[in-house]
Amino acid sequence: MQATAVLSLVNYPSSSIPWGISRLVIGKYPFKKISGLQFVKVLGCGKHGGFDLNPSFNKQGLLCVFDSFDQAKDFLETSSIIENYKTHSSEFFSVMLQAYSSKGSWSNQMIQVTQPPPTDGPIAGITRASIKFSKAPAFWSKAPPAQDSLEHAPGCLLAAGLGEAPYLRQATFTMWESPSAMDAYARSGAHLEAIQTAYQGQFFSESMFTRFIPINPQGIWRGKHYD
Repeated sequence: MQATAVLSLVNYPSSSIPWGISRLVIGKYPFKKISGLQFVKVLGCGKHGGFDLNPSFNKQGLLCVFDSFDQAKDFLETSSIIENYKTHSSEFFSVMLQAYSSKGSWSNQMIQVTQPPPTDGPIAGITRASIKFSKAPAFWSKAPPAQDSLEHAPGCLLAAGLGEAPYLRQATFTMWESPSAMDAYARSGAHLEAIQTAYQGQFFSESMFTRFIPINPQGIWRGKHYD
C-alpha cells in the first residue's frame, strides 16, 4: 500500500466562523473511526492565510494521512467530514499527496516515502516545526522576510501558513511548478538565512520537511482557482 495524504484548506464566510472554531476545539474526535487513517492534524492559519503571528479566524487547514491511495480518495470524495467543511466554506481547496522525500517527524510520526523523486512537473512541500519557547522571539524575527519572499517566489503556485498552536507549533504548505522552482527559493535569500539561523541556533524541539507529488489539486484558495 502507498501511504497518501489529503491536505485541505478552508475559508469560511463570517456566518460559519463559529462552526470553524468548533473544529479546532473538538480536534481529532470526529476522525476516530475512519478506516486506514494513520495521522490527522486540524490546523489553524495565520492572518490572511499566510505565515503570521496573528491567527486567522476564517481560514483553516486539515491534514490526514491514510494507509493507501484508495482510502484517501474515498475520504475526500465520500466523507461527511469533508462534505461539512465544503458546506460551511466560501472557499475549499484539496489535494492528495504522496511523498518522495521526508526528513524528521510530526508528533513523533514520520511520513512514509512511496514515490521516486520527480524530474519535472508540479511538486508540493510541508515544512513544520515545534519551536522552543526560549527561541521563539529569534525565530519570529526571521519569519516575516521569508514569508514575503515566498509570496513572490517564481514558480510558487500556492502557499499557506498553518499551525497547531500560535507562536510555537507552525507549518507551511506550498505547491510549486517544478522541483527546481522550490530549490531556487529554499537555497536563496531570506528563507535560506532563516533556516540556517534556526538550525544553527537549535530553535526546534521537533521538525519535519516533506516533499510530495500532488495528485488532483482542485478548488479555490485565496481567490485562485485550481483544477
